Formats: sequence, C-alpha cells, structure tokens
Amino acid sequence: MTDAAISIQGLGKTYKGGKRALDGVSFDVPRGQIFGLLGPNGAGKSTLINILAGLVNKTEGRATIWGFDIDEHPRNAKVSIGIVNQEILFDPFFTPVETLEIQAGLYGVPKGQRRSLDLLRAVHLEDKANAYARTLSGGMKRRLMVAKAMVHSPPVLVLDEPTAGVDIELRQQLWAYVRELNAAGVTVVLTTHYLEEAEELCDRIAIINHGRLIANEPTRELVGRAQEKIVAVTVDRDVAAPPANACFQKIALVGDRTLEITYDKSRVNAGEVLGAITAEGLGIVDVSTKEPDLEDVFLSLTRSVA
Repeated sequence: MTDAAISIQGLGKTYKGGKRALDGVSFDVPRGQIFGLLGPNGAGKSTLINILAGLVNKTEGRATIWGFDIDEHPRNAKVSIGIVNQEILFDPFFTPVETLEIQAGLYGVPKGQRRSLDLLRAVHLEDKANAYARTLSGGMKRRLMVAKAMVHSPPVLVLDEPTAGVDIELRQQLWAYVRELNAAGVTVVLTTHYLEEAEELCDRIAIINHGRLIANEPTRELVGRAQEKIVAVTVDRDVAAPPANACFQKIALVGDRTLEITYDKSRVNAGEVLGAITAEGLGIVDVSTKEPDLEDVFLSLTRSVA
C-alpha cells in the first residue's frame, strides 16, 4: 500500500485529431487531505478526473487509487473512489432515496448496509427523500450528487466544480459536510473556480495549465509565492496626478487623496514605497495593505505559461 490516496505518474492523453489534453502529469494526493486541483477552462482537469473514473482511456502513464492500479485492478480502483461530476446525472423519475438505493445496488452494497436516509440527512435532503428528483432545485440536485457518490463509502471523494450555481447558504452547508467527511478520514479532491474556497479549504493545491502541472505545493507556501503587494496610502492633501517612481510597478489615484500602489516585494519593501511618497512632499495620513491571495498566484502562474 502507498501513502498516497491517488498517485499519478507521467499521465498523458492525446485525443483523436492530435489534441494533447494531458502532457506527462505527475503528482500524489496525500491520504486524509483536502486537495485542490485547479486550472483554467480547458486545462485538462476534467480529462484527468474522467481517466480516474474509468470514462476516458489514458494514452500513457500510470494512476493508482488507494493503492490499486486503474489498469491492473480497475474494479478495486473504482470502488475506492466516488466522483461528483460537473454535470448533474441521475434519472429524474426516481426519488432521491430510490436514486441512492439503485446506486448502492450497482456497487454491490448489501441492503442491510445501505445508508440512504443517513446520507440524505447529511446533505439536508431528508425531507425530500420521496419527492421526484426532477422537482429538486439546482442546489438540491448537486447535494444529491454528493450523496450518490458516497453510497459505497469510498475512501476518496472527487468533487468537480460542486458549488457551481449554488447559493451561499447551500455552499456553506456543502462545505460543512465535506469537512465532516474529511474529519472522518475521507480524502477529498476538489476542483473549483472559486479560488477563495480553495484557499480556505485545501491543505495542498496542484495547478494544471495546457495539460501540464505547473504547481503542486501546500496552500500556504503557494500563496506565499506571490511577489506583488498592494499598499493604499492616504495623503494630507488633494493629488492632481499620481507621482511616478521606479519602485512602483503600478500606481493609481483611487480618491482625491488616496494612492493605490503595487510593488514587487522581492525588489523593494514597504518603507521604500512610503519613502518615495514623502519624497514628493506629501504627508502620509493613513496606510493599509492588501496581502496576496491564491488568485494572485493563480493568475501569475497561468499567465506566465500561456
């Protein structure tokens, strides 16, 4: 057995026509973590997830799920993972409880071991257990998809854009449930376009762009890679035009007396930036800073290899 929940080595996929969707991607998802898999649209995330789900055949490389090679032990690999796709897929003429019972049957879960009502309760759908699934709202359908992925109690759960189109309250409920699953030992792989969610939830983040892995680091270390920093300086009098200085990457006038300055913290420090302002004869009344976040890093990395 490996310490990785998912291990991917040199994974590649070339579609008919020559489109290269994945190009030698290698990384491990540590057991017990919430792992973020990020990238722009078309970067190759869904292809990678569909390979793990057995829906797309890889061109080269190797992947294991919970220690089971997806080619050598496909049945064990599939039983070890639950996947919530972006698309909402289930029969609209079944009720939620019937949907979960059928899914559990497909995975060979004995009737006495099925947890359909417990799962519906966990995703706040107990009161909709016997309603037709087609009558559920978009947010309810997404939560039903999460419950459906957990019917066989897999040790790994993949959530592909699970909160797209979900309102804030339902999103918070979903993340609370994900945290509960993770605390109970489930390894979670998350793709999302809400970067603030990834920054808050994920222990580690990998970023894919144009089919290649361009980052794979603990979240705090990844955020720490951002070199740009922004400082807002309020001065003691009206400013007609923002002053220029070599230590500023950008400077903008955002009010009669407030200057917003972007600088590279690897080249200069905040003291030098403020010194450049006072050198213009301006008195400083107030200073506030904006710390870099995951969005800054994401944009920097994906633009640099675009």
